[in-house]
Amino acid sequence: MSLRVLIVDDERPVRDELTYLLERDDRIASVTAADSGTEALRLLREHDVDAVFLDIAMPGLSGLDLAAVLARFRTPPRIVFVTAHAEHAVDAFDLHAVDYLLKPVREERLREAVRRITDVGGTAPQDDTIAVELGGVTRLVARSTVVYVEAQGDYSRLHTASGSHLVRLPISSLEERWRDTGFIRIHRSLLVSLRHVDEIREDDGHVAVIVDGRELQVSRRHTPALREQLRRTRRGDA
Repeated sequence: MSLRVLIVDDERPVRDELTYLLERDDRIASVTAADSGTEALRLLREHDVDAVFLDIAMPGLSGLDLAAVLARFRTPPRIVFVTAHAEHAVDAFDLHAVDYLLKPVREERLREAVRRITDVGGTAPQDDTIAVELGGVTRLVARSTVVYVEAQGDYSRLHTASGSHLVRLPISSLEERWRDTGFIRIHRSLLVSLRHVDEIREDDGHVAVIVDGRELQVSRRHTPALREQLRRTRRGDA
């Protein structure tokens, strides 16, 4: 897949460096650059673009504002944010960004972002990612690695096989976002991945699931939906 990309950044050295690195990638067909959100919109009226590498902190129209406009395009380009500010990661992924790069950008990390763009653009299903901060570094947690989610007020804790991560998203948002990917609510504070359920236990009307070696209680309210979803999964309906 040959990609046509647009770089949007108000700093000339950043635009030049990204242009140089992207032109070295044989998956890139063409590179265009703009120094503002307004200039980017003008170029997008004149050129078809597959992906936009977008700064966030720019005078006038910010990168987040521009991304919200691009999301309303009939065929929106893929967005990769390139910024010096890690604190915008959650907002960026709320806008369905493919990736989030921190300046200065390393060439191997940029190539990984291009790979993600081509994966999304192909027929393979996209593995959603959630941005988390660990020691001041923003990392991406793939949905496929999440075993279950635990509500903690307006936040959620993502449990994976290798650890847990607190994110600034309510569990209701993740339930809606991942509803069609095998996640199901088993309790007002728990969302589990069915593919990671190892066992179901019933004792005197109480139901629990074993997920990654941990027993999680299923509320009476959510038990019927869990049983139905498991029946559908066994039949291959979902």
